[in-house]
Amino acid sequence: MRTVASSPSGKVALVTMGGQAQVVTFAVDGLLAMGEPLSQVVVLHLSPEDPRVRRALAQLSGEFAGGQYRGRPLEFRRVPLQAWGRPLMAITDGAEAEAVWALARDLVAALKEEGRALHLCIAGGPRLLALTLTTAAMLHCDHQDRLWHLYTPPEFLEQAREGAILHAPPEAGVRLIPVPLVPWGAYFPALRALARPPAAAPTLAPADAAACAAVWARLTERQREVLRVLVSAPSLQDAAEQLGMTLKTLDSHKSQILAECRTAWGIPEGTRLTYHFLREKFAPWISLAGSG
Repeated sequence: MRTVASSPSGKVALVTMGGQAQVVTFAVDGLLAMGEPLSQVVVLHLSPEDPRVRRALAQLSGEFAGGQYRGRPLEFRRVPLQAWGRPLMAITDGAEAEAVWALARDLVAALKEEGRALHLCIAGGPRLLALTLTTAAMLHCDHQDRLWHLYTPPEFLEQAREGAILHAPPEAGVRLIPVPLVPWGAYFPALRALARPPAAAPTLAPADAAACAAVWARLTERQREVLRVLVSAPSLQDAAEQLGMTLKTLDSHKSQILAECRTAWGIPEGTRLTYHFLREKFAPWISLAGSG
């Protein structure tokens, strides 16, 4: 279980990543070498179902094992890109780009609402992700925040590809290049509100509402707590960390809840269900009907 920082005193490195773990470690190493007091590293990435992303995340989990990074306390958090409750393997159209923009906007806004100073590193992942994070930063960042591009010399880039080298020696020439950032939202705060339109009221079909109520009635208090978190957390990893349990334990609870859903909705055993089904059905039900 990760240890959440108890205060916003430390700075946050928000790093975009495709399938290359070294983009994250090179950026973090560069910031630490500058003496930046990082307390959290947030990695914004594509779907962990992609084998390259899965491998990169596994490498990073090892680097940040036990909430430590190279002998110093440093929290590691993963945020997968999602649209309509499903992870994105790529950003392929305007609707997906809009969903990614909303995720980046809300993530940056939430970190700033915590009082965090941010280092945004935009070298990894799709170019469109870097663009959306940059525009989000222009709205929600202020003069203490920094935007960075990671430069890796081509010859060393080939040696480090696919995480073959996670920490660059000084002579490799890897460096962070500051990107000019104009924080328009700091000058004109009304822009921030305009960029976050009011959410539409949730809706739920009567049959789904009845099925949600039937499942809820059969759950234990712990299972209800798990369900509340599952419908709001951005990923299963985040849900497990919020609940203070392993992914294996969370999966056990999830399977029991989904078994009740099969009965309530009359879903055949051969039909695959995931936690996205829970988010689709129970998020509006909990919002509309409450969870008491």
